[in-house]
Amino acid sequence: MEKILRAAVERGASDLHIKADDVFRARVDGRLVPLTRQALTAEQTRAIAQSLIPVEADRARLDELSDYDCSYALPGVGRFRVNIMRQRGAFSVVMRAIPYDVPTLEKLRLPPAVSRIADAERGMILVTGVTGSGKSSTMAAMVRQINERSEKHIVTLENPIEFLHADVRASVTQREIGVDTDSFRSGLRAALRQDPDVILIGEMRDAETVDTAMKAAETGHLLVSTLHTPDAQSTILRTMAMFPPEEQEVVRMRLAESLHAVISQRLLPRASGQGRVVAAEIMINTAAIRDLIAEGRVSEIRDLMTEGRMQYGMQTFDQHLTDLVRSGEVTYEVALGAATRPADFALQFKMLGASIPAPAPAAAAEASVPEPAGAGAGAKGMDGLQGAGEFDFLNG
Repeated sequence: MEKILRAAVERGASDLHIKADDVFRARVDGRLVPLTRQALTAEQTRAIAQSLIPVEADRARLDELSDYDCSYALPGVGRFRVNIMRQRGAFSVVMRAIPYDVPTLEKLRLPPAVSRIADAERGMILVTGVTGSGKSSTMAAMVRQINERSEKHIVTLENPIEFLHADVRASVTQREIGVDTDSFRSGLRAALRQDPDVILIGEMRDAETVDTAMKAAETGHLLVSTLHTPDAQSTILRTMAMFPPEEQEVVRMRLAESLHAVISQRLLPRASGQGRVVAAEIMINTAAIRDLIAEGRVSEIRDLMTEGRMQYGMQTFDQHLTDLVRSGEVTYEVALGAATRPADFALQFKMLGASIPAPAPAAAAEASVPEPAGAGAGAKGMDGLQGAGEFDFLNG
């Protein structure tokens, strides 16, 4: 496994997929590509899954597990977020690479407004986007900034812990769900009794957690969490929809007062074909937007975001996509496909008189990847896999 993980990290993979009757696969620049020629057997994937589980009691009851989350560290290579599951009766594993170094907001190339948002003293900040859009990295970078700038107590609730934060100016308490506390709900309730200044919640999954999070923001804490929503408007609607209809009016008023900002992200392939770039939508809860939320006029928020770019640093996805196309970082076709309102995006692009940059020269032709030997048949022996020593990478 060390050889496989090292090869995946050196390739720049974000995820490693391990499944019976298939080869090792890695997600590189958003594409799932094969790493090896030999397919794994069900016995091999079971052995791998068992070796990744850190708790002895859980390893002993491996065959009773259906889904399991944990973290795994390989010295000199990196840390990984691990999800173990069952599929077709066999074990399957997905490992997400987590860099040792906590990224900065500047390295992530997020808009300057995100740094100002992270400097807030109180309120609720929601970082949203689909799975794999970089939410965890953004939250870690925000914690790093607070840690380097302020004498505060930061409490994080994660499942599992991803980035490790060493105390700088702040004191950072990191708690893992299932290890240090039972659940996000119980961990959040306990955090409010731990003299926190900043609370980070890996994910808000239910109304009770959202309710407690709003209470934390209402009582003067800075609360940072995530939702799997595509943009600011849907984030507000989804948050309210977690509650019963008879409670939503009160929730809307509370959300209008407690929300500080929404940062929504999408990762897009670069025009060069190498790597991905983040497109971000930023909503700051100004007085005007607060009134719209309180009055239930959420559909009007996007217009205020568009108008508030110069004064507040807000921006819609389509505004940022226009910038990325004009700078040559993404192609017009990719941006159009990612736009919130494709027809309006195309029209606005024409009205701006912006020329569409020519596509970047294609990257070197990808090496042909032979059909994995034994795929679907389960080649025998881990020794054979390692002995071949061959990893089929795409060029670059």
